[in-house]
Amino acid sequence: MNYIKRTLERKFLHMNSFFKAVLVTGARQAGKTTMLRHLASGQNRTYVSMDNTMARMLAKTDPVLFFQTYKPPIIIDEIQKAPELFEQIKIMCDESEERGLFWLTGSQQYKMMKNIRETLAGRIGILELYSLSKNEAEGRSFPNELDFSLPCLLERQSLAKKNDITDVFEYIWRGGMPAVLTADAEQRQEYYNSYIETYLMRDVSEEGGITDTIRFRKFLNACAALTAQQINYKTLAEAAEISQPTAKEWVRLLQGMGILYLLQPYANNALKRLTKTPKLYFCDTGLCAYLSMWLTRDTLMLGAASGQYFENFVVTELLKYFAYAPLRANLTYYRDSNAKEIDVFVEENGVIHPLEIKKSASPDRREVKKYELLDKADLRRGSGGIVCMCEEVIPIDAQNCFIPCNLIS
Repeated sequence: MNYIKRTLERKFLHMNSFFKAVLVTGARQAGKTTMLRHLASGQNRTYVSMDNTMARMLAKTDPVLFFQTYKPPIIIDEIQKAPELFEQIKIMCDESEERGLFWLTGSQQYKMMKNIRETLAGRIGILELYSLSKNEAEGRSFPNELDFSLPCLLERQSLAKKNDITDVFEYIWRGGMPAVLTADAEQRQEYYNSYIETYLMRDVSEEGGITDTIRFRKFLNACAALTAQQINYKTLAEAAEISQPTAKEWVRLLQGMGILYLLQPYANNALKRLTKTPKLYFCDTGLCAYLSMWLTRDTLMLGAASGQYFENFVVTELLKYFAYAPLRANLTYYRDSNAKEIDVFVEENGVIHPLEIKKSASPDRREVKKYELLDKADLRRGSGGIVCMCEEVIPIDAQNCFIPCNLIS
């Protein structure tokens, strides 16, 4: 299979020239190792995986001997399985002036991240890799920064193919895992089935001590049914026959493994009575569609949940874009006690870009009237609009456009 260029490569190499160690976190099979091995080709860089039992035993029992055996510069895969190495990595970073000595991959588990931040503070850059965005999967990248303004969107439109709903839902249904890009429906189904059985179930039992796989599978299915909605721990707990505190813990575990993403509600003293409940999304829409038994692209596209899946797709495309961009943005959503909701706030440099998400190709332009609440609260409002299935960028007013969803990643 040909290598697919990842948008994170630029940021990774930039951090590698500054930090002595760089950690790439993210879900299993999202392409972390593939990217690092690609970037290391032509370099004399050792590679070792902590999935290898012999190497892991050595790392756990004798970190000094481990690094005599596997000498830096090095790629260490699944580093969370051998936290005993962190202290030795710190010592070696402090002894050398060389940058980019350690390239690490791991899933972002809470215990590991706490350990890394305490041990390697100031020595390590931490980046997250998600499954392929739609544009990555299609080998397209835009040269300009996304600021949602009309000139920016028109420039992107000149480089993109026409927005098309079957094309978008093919990606949503298939997902962005590199292994499923060329799979047929039967292969895709088996891939996700084994992904859950081999990776997820094994990791949750190792990380969270969860041994009841039947309840956990029910829990995953319940999460998929709630995608793009406010998280409801009571519903999740009832579906899996577990307590609410356990449901919270399982959600946190799946967040740490790069499976779920919680979009936090916007919080500001100037705006009263805001919700405090986050919204739940899957980092990969293909896994979500598999769990909800949408067996073909068309049944998903024409089904009752298609709007939720479209919203999940747009939110995660924005998430991926800003995770890899030079400047990070804060993503939140707005909802007050009058049930007035704005799907996404992209907050960058103190400016809020408000976005509504609609599966329609011609949504109601009056949706943007809601954005005036930002002006009333004296918050700085930037360009925004409605991300939808329209085929071309259409201005709504001076600040907002109808934005084709294929221009945002």
